Amino acid sequence: MRTTDIDLSAIVDDPYPALAAERKRHPIAWHQGTGRWLTFDHASASAVLRDRRLGRLWTDREPAAYLEPFNLLHRNQMMENEPPAHTRLRRRVAGAFNRGHVERLRPRVREIAAGLLAEAGDEFDLIAEYAEPLPVLVIADLLGVDEALVPMLRDWSQAIVRMYEIDPSPTVVDAAVAAAGEFAGAIRELAKARAAEPRDDLVSDLVAVSTLAGQSDDPLTEDEVVASAVLLLNAGHEASVNVFGNGHVAMLSRGLAPDLARIDACVEEMLRFDSALQLFERTATETVQIGDVSIEAGQRVAALLGAANRDPAVFDDPDSFDVTRDPNPHLAFGAGLHFCLGAPLARMEMIESMALLWQQRPGLRLAGEPESRGTFVLRGYHRVRVNSHA
Repeated sequence: MRTTDIDLSAIVDDPYPALAAERKRHPIAWHQGTGRWLTFDHASASAVLRDRRLGRLWTDREPAAYLEPFNLLHRNQMMENEPPAHTRLRRRVAGAFNRGHVERLRPRVREIAAGLLAEAGDEFDLIAEYAEPLPVLVIADLLGVDEALVPMLRDWSQAIVRMYEIDPSPTVVDAAVAAAGEFAGAIRELAKARAAEPRDDLVSDLVAVSTLAGQSDDPLTEDEVVASAVLLLNAGHEASVNVFGNGHVAMLSRGLAPDLARIDACVEEMLRFDSALQLFERTATETVQIGDVSIEAGQRVAALLGAANRDPAVFDDPDSFDVTRDPNPHLAFGAGLHFCLGAPLARMEMIESMALLWQQRPGLRLAGEPESRGTFVLRGYHRVRVNSHA
């Protein structure tokens, strides 16, 4: 069996040289340390993401009783389910992320971005003062989350997603359990309030097709409403925040700036060059051939998206940040059945917020060493101080 002993936790600072070395050895290999297959090239990762025989099959983490707040949020949401459950859950929220609705949100994104920049000084934290609050406020608006909850959403989200790392510590586990319980409790109360008094928001829409509203035609359960809302709040801003931070660190550390006439191309390069989501796992429901490797039923396989997005077989000069790269067939939002539902919203947010940032702060530059979150699976920065001249 083709094997790899790469230590993903040890390459957090800069994973790409180690991933490139593995790619030269093999496109896919068995990782004994984590008991799963790992892909290292674009073709293998794409095949894993698109093959319906490789599914998201949630099993409660142990000890199940202690981890129930975390497990409840995952077993009841679309990302951890396959059809027909995935189809049923996804169709309830898909309309909120279609092109027309995203376009209707564009003026609100511009308004929020302008307000945040107006409050920022010449030197500010690009993450905490701009990249972070903008998508949180947008997705909270979309779902109808009360303004009083907004400051807590990011903290709850970060505590929960740290559980996705390779080997979370007991401290991380405890924080995730606490955050999951608090987050679910807050959304559960909000859902009950919307059942009594619906509004024009996505939580009200979810409640309207649930048991909370007495719906009898294939209703969502209360737990499914809560888990769906939490997923959308988490996923609805995590990618945007981390891609924005990662991409700007890549650009600014190289003395680059976006071409404002082709800002969309720069956003796609941000998504590719230093992907926010580095690993997406599937489980084989039957024997599946990926390249020359047979993945047996029950075995897990992780598509390493960051490795795929630096594959020289697909991207010319993949370790260079090209603000005008086109075409750019990256896998940052996944592919196939679980392609990110919020990708259109995330792209629009990043295009609008980056265009406004560089129009108003054309002299943007780093002001000190960026502070990494120190995680592999969800890669990003905790703090990125920048200077600017209005």
